[in-house]
Amino acid sequence: MSSMVSTTNGQRIAYVFPGQGSQAVGMGVDLFEHSSAARSVFEEADDALGFPLTRLCFEGPADVLQQTVNAQPAILTASVACLRAAVEANGQEIVAWPIYVAGHSLGEYSALVAADVVDFADAVRLVRERGRLMQAAGEAMPGGMAAIINLDEASMEEVCRETGAEIANLNSAGQIVISGTKEALARAVDLARARGAKRAIPLDVSAAFHSSLMAPAVEGMEKAIAEVDFREPRIAIVVNGTGTPVTTSKQVKEELLWQLTNCVQWQRSVEYMLREGVSTFVEIGPGKVLSGLIKRIGGDVQVVNVGDVSSLEMEALKK
Repeated sequence: MSSMVSTTNGQRIAYVFPGQGSQAVGMGVDLFEHSSAARSVFEEADDALGFPLTRLCFEGPADVLQQTVNAQPAILTASVACLRAAVEANGQEIVAWPIYVAGHSLGEYSALVAADVVDFADAVRLVRERGRLMQAAGEAMPGGMAAIINLDEASMEEVCRETGAEIANLNSAGQIVISGTKEALARAVDLARARGAKRAIPLDVSAAFHSSLMAPAVEGMEKAIAEVDFREPRIAIVVNGTGTPVTTSKQVKEELLWQLTNCVQWQRSVEYMLREGVSTFVEIGPGKVLSGLIKRIGGDVQVVNVGDVSSLEMEALKK
């Protein structure tokens, strides 16, 4: 666990929130037991969804937690519980106010809660519906994803043009994730290896996320978003679609629909924040996936994890 940092020296901070794949049985249980603020988040999620998501997070079973319809609200809930517990631990209304927030795919919804764009109860219902729609789209149009290691973006674009696969995540200079039908993926993996990729790793996911195969989910998500009250962001949100900030609720809604079928520009998002002087990234939520990517992108930039009670007991992100 990285040590926490003080912000009294004027460091420029960004909060980042993980996406699907960071889920693990037991996530958040220590926060629930030690933080009343975190406990309230889990209880609010159960009430909003009408079923015991908390029990699923804490006890599993893992195969049920991993289902898209469950993993998405679970990760959001664990992430927001971490954020609220950090606020409580510091006895402040706001923990070390960041200049940017960002999230990887699903993590954008956690960022929206942090930026006070949507209420948590609305966000957890939205991501439950998002997960349901994406799972249904995957069943209707089967596909998958693969991580390609150490092949440049231009070469991967060429591979995708030749095979029908699509770039789904630009995670770092050495990691590009592609989506597509099983046939397109198999062709793309073979061609990527032939073009010099160090590795090509099939991902354990249920569908071709962030590709045109997710198009059936867009209409339903548009209806769900229309029923939620979106406020103007209190913090600039660096979004997946462009890797640059949005500052209005209208832009936020457009982004949430865009990202369903388009590439997650994570590398460009981090590079933008680095150019804007961010010196410390705080990954809030389960796992350390984003921390690893940020270190590969930003070199010696400081990365802090807030994911459990031990991280909160350190000298935590005070103004």
